[in-house]
Amino acid sequence: METMTTTERITAGTIAPATQTRHPAETTRERATRYVFAGIRIALGWTFLWAFLDKVFGLGHATEAKNAWINGGSPTKGFLTFGAAGPFKGFYNGIAGAAWADVLFMAGLAAIGVALLLGIGMRVAAVAGVVLYVMMWTVVLPPENNPFLDDHLLNAALLVGLALVNAGATLGLGAAWAKLPLVRRFPWLR
Repeated sequence: METMTTTERITAGTIAPATQTRHPAETTRERATRYVFAGIRIALGWTFLWAFLDKVFGLGHATEAKNAWINGGSPTKGFLTFGAAGPFKGFYNGIAGAAWADVLFMAGLAAIGVALLLGIGMRVAAVAGVVLYVMMWTVVLPPENNPFLDDHLLNAALLVGLALVNAGATLGLGAAWAKLPLVRRFPWLR
């Protein structure tokens, strides 16, 4: 009986080297899942970016034009002064309207929104978004419609999930972003 060398077996197709191993084709369910998560990512990104734009320009939804940031209004003063309740009320009342709080809040809204919309920096956006959502949750405790849970905590969990499933790669620039030398050097930027 003739014996084959490892190279001959690979060539004959009986053993595939690790670099040539192919994963099964993506199923319809897997493809649909990627697009659902991409849609959720884009929707959450838009909520952050919309909040930023409304507070900057006073587009009349949550912020009137006279209270817009470009017209000298404070994006944190009104809600943190009059809407805060619960165990952290004193803390939030104390930072309401502070220039540093306004800048950090607005920078967070803009950066998280853009990152989610583009699908880049998902890990950083998820961490920053979770911090922002949890802080917004703690402004009014307990939540109005539930003794503990509200949409802020659900959205925070969604952000973590989006980062874990690499949702920025579908309908976003996440795959290209991951190939950048800086991102390759510091994977936490993915």
